Amino acid sequence: MTLKSNAPTGDIEKRWDKHRFDMKLVNPANKRKFDVIVVGTGLAGASAAATMAELGYNIKAFCYQDSPRRAHSIAAQGGINAAKNYQNDGDSVYRLFYDTVKGGDFRSRESNVYRLAQVSVNIIDQAVAQGVPFAREYGGLLANRSFGGAQVSRTFYAKGQTGQQLLLGAYSALSKMIAAGKVEMYTRHEMLELIVEDGRARGIVVRDLNTGKLEAHTADAVCLCTGGYGNVFYLSTNAKGCNVTASWRAHKQGAYFANPCYTQIHPTCIPPSGDYQSKLTLMSESLRNDGRVWVPKDPKDATKDPTSISEKDRDYYLERRYPAFGNLVPRDIASRAAKKACDDGFGVGPMVGGKRTGVYLDFADAIKRESKERILEKYGNLFEMYERITGDDPCETPMRIYPASHYTMGGLWVDYNLMSNVDGLFVLGEANFSDHGANRLGASALMQGLSDGYFVISYSMGNYLARVGKNDIKADSSAAKGAVKAVEKRISDLIEIGQKGSTHPDEFHRKLGTLMYDYCGMSRNADGLKKALEEIPTLREQFWDDVQILGSGTELNMMLEKAGRVADFLELAELMCHDALDRDESCGAHFREEHVREDGEAKRNDEDYTYVAAWEHSGDHANPKLHKESLEFEYVKLSQRSYK
Repeated sequence: MTLKSNAPTGDIEKRWDKHRFDMKLVNPANKRKFDVIVVGTGLAGASAAATMAELGYNIKAFCYQDSPRRAHSIAAQGGINAAKNYQNDGDSVYRLFYDTVKGGDFRSRESNVYRLAQVSVNIIDQAVAQGVPFAREYGGLLANRSFGGAQVSRTFYAKGQTGQQLLLGAYSALSKMIAAGKVEMYTRHEMLELIVEDGRARGIVVRDLNTGKLEAHTADAVCLCTGGYGNVFYLSTNAKGCNVTASWRAHKQGAYFANPCYTQIHPTCIPPSGDYQSKLTLMSESLRNDGRVWVPKDPKDATKDPTSISEKDRDYYLERRYPAFGNLVPRDIASRAAKKACDDGFGVGPMVGGKRTGVYLDFADAIKRESKERILEKYGNLFEMYERITGDDPCETPMRIYPASHYTMGGLWVDYNLMSNVDGLFVLGEANFSDHGANRLGASALMQGLSDGYFVISYSMGNYLARVGKNDIKADSSAAKGAVKAVEKRISDLIEIGQKGSTHPDEFHRKLGTLMYDYCGMSRNADGLKKALEEIPTLREQFWDDVQILGSGTELNMMLEKAGRVADFLELAELMCHDALDRDESCGAHFREEHVREDGEAKRNDEDYTYVAAWEHSGDHANPKLHKESLEFEYVKLSQRSYK
């Protein structure tokens, strides 16, 4: 199948406007005739459901949490990018576009990225109108701060709660539409299958997590807004419930999975403190505005009180290696630099897994410069969270940080209209691959989710429905019944094995996470990836032979939920390793140790790998089939990335 991006041509500044004009429209009276399913109620899902309901479409929204407010978007801390140029420091839509393409190491689609930058200015106006309490300067104007990968201040923020406040704004819009009867909200329902007939997405199968009941829901189109798959690493900054099941079910029904090896390791997380930790805690990247990253020059000082180590005995390695950007280099570069410092024996903190996994993030200079009160005004809730977890006050003792799995740039393949290769299946936010290339710049996740939900899907959905018309498949059709039976069998197979098994699903998940961190984590090499491709199938066989599941499928059963999600992670992990092995270059967060420049940075191969790798499911335990979408760079010329 030929992958068509359907991206418009012409001047990049005019592409989105021209494309919107060329789209077909559904008149207001006819919108009431169409039904749309939205899976996930984070920023992308809540904004999409609210926006389409306001337009007149009938929406069914699903989430596995007990409230849309518990979506993982709430955990985003540091801010949201927008090219408003309030600081008058040289920012523009074009510069945000440039920084994003460069930050993604030239592995994203230019048209999508420019639209994202263009729409960013509208997102802030929308959020302010909803009452989102962004920080403000003394004169009342919205405040901005810097994030990694940029030399301008374009990040709008609400202390360290930006995701929470933006989600509350979207949730208020969603709640209005629920009250108006235009959105039917299904909480505690998990999508377990995509209903596809004649190549078109017709609906979904969900499980009521409270009762175990399976239900088929059909509609004229389906929007997946289900986030990323970072929990494949087990230890991550994601909520424990975050999973890949919805995307993976769609993938096995024909949707291509694009660039699955592009996974971001966030440089600013609280280090693990033991072997049986269940997740890691994010410390916002915004802290790198004022915090200075360093390690002792002498490994013998690793256990010393950091405040007793003199300036001359400290290595501010990011400032030394990247003087132009300093502590605000992009996440992939900062993460690898921290890993290298620890691998070379300069890490600090307790020994975990045979080495010290921590570097210091020090605010002493910022406190001297601006005062403790001003720093707490900017980061107070983050400092409080760190102190509650570690017992250390960052105002007195430097934070200890270390990289952790955080975000996934890969996801289901979509065209410019956010539609997958399965007709009628739209994918929004982190669940798609489209905007960030091989490395996401900080503060751009919230931007993409709201861009897709508030400003893109409303146009592309109308264009699609005006073209194809109503879906005549109902919940009692043979296609829907067949999908329900397939889910019933998968659950019954799991339960049957689980009644005899002796190993908790979390144990398999933890082992998988260790494999992925070791062989497909911050750095990868061919030998390690080949080893992973040998060990993951073995682990999967053990899972299907010995996983333990107590209880039945017709009741509240969290072990069953976990087992189903781990089963999907085991399959996804294999695809990730196939993709990482096939992409024989280094780019962004995909760092192949065989391809390193003399200065230690990633060495791309633009001649052979300037494409999106979109993988087709070829059957259980069969090697996936690769499809390629060529990437062209008309405006941001290919060059080696440098932040020095």
